[in-house]
Amino acid sequence: MTSSEVKKPGPNGRRLAQMLRVDHAGEYGAVAIYRGQHAVFSGLANKRETAAMIAEMEAGEQEHLETFDRILAERRVRPTLLAPFWNIAGFGLGAATALMGEKAAMACTAAVEEVIEKHYADQIEVLGDDEPELSATITKFRDEELEHKATAEAAGAEEAPGYPLLSGVIRAGCRAAIKIAEKI
Repeated sequence: MTSSEVKKPGPNGRRLAQMLRVDHAGEYGAVAIYRGQHAVFSGLANKRETAAMIAEMEAGEQEHLETFDRILAERRVRPTLLAPFWNIAGFGLGAATALMGEKAAMACTAAVEEVIEKHYADQIEVLGDDEPELSATITKFRDEELEHKATAEAAGAEEAPGYPLLSGVIRAGCRAAIKIAEKI
């Protein structure tokens, strides 16, 4: 694609740029969360199955991140300036929940994916028919996030100690991260 063919945001360019920045930041954070969880579980001989499941979900998030890397470059949208913070915070959240146990790690995944699914659903509605290719990509990613949520729930997310509190805090943090990433 040449510079004259670069897709630029349409009439709602600022809002679209915010959406893309948030999506990129969210996928960046998700990769970091899974890396933190994987770092804990891969070091435990009796947690290899959990480590493999987390590595598989991480690979999906990495694919999403690479897609948003490309889209941001094509549309000349700057990524969030807080990427180093999201990396540390995400890894820390992943490692902390993994240290609390498998069910807590799954509760983290379920909570994050719940917020992201709603976020993506809202974006799909906003995009409507104006951005069919982007809408299709986000729809695909939303469906994959729902698969991660279902996997986490099947692995006992709701059985984590303090699940309502843990899940609520993580969901609130995700919603705050979305608002911050729109601007910074």
